[in-house]
Amino acid sequence: MEILIKIFGEGKDLNSLQMSCRALVIYLIALLLIRIAGRRTFGKKTAFDNTIAIMLGAVLSRAIVGASPFLPTVIGSLVLVLLHRAIAWYSMYNKKFEHLVKGKSQPLYQNGKMNKENMKRGLMSEDDLRGDIRLKGQTNSLEDLDEIYIETTGEVSLIKKKK
Repeated sequence: MEILIKIFGEGKDLNSLQMSCRALVIYLIALLLIRIAGRRTFGKKTAFDNTIAIMLGAVLSRAIVGASPFLPTVIGSLVLVLLHRAIAWYSMYNKKFEHLVKGKSQPLYQNGKMNKENMKRGLMSEDDLRGDIRLKGQTNSLEDLDEIYIETTGEVSLIKKKK
């Protein structure tokens, strides 16, 4: 036990080697937790998924610097990851819950008209929308598009008119 304390230290008074050893172990634990959380956690970039990434970083960093006890910090992180996974799983089967937790895509342009209300909710100006049209649609004209949505990730998706 004394050798572990020598390598990893205890409390907040850690030297560089002890903090480096803790960082290495936390890195490996974080990789494991990310695998448990699932692929979508860091792939989708939704507010729901970003929340777990931010919280994991904040909580696990406390174990590296010795601000919180090591084992309870890791266990707390595991609980966060399992909760995130459970919420994601439940939301697959309950659309109302999914929309509450993750939100849902909103139309910004349909039937030849911009939906100003949804644009306001998405904090998007007409210039922002036109910029996305140019970047993603390779066009400067709404005439080429059938629909435009703001997705749960904040990304804009375009549906081109069929020719």
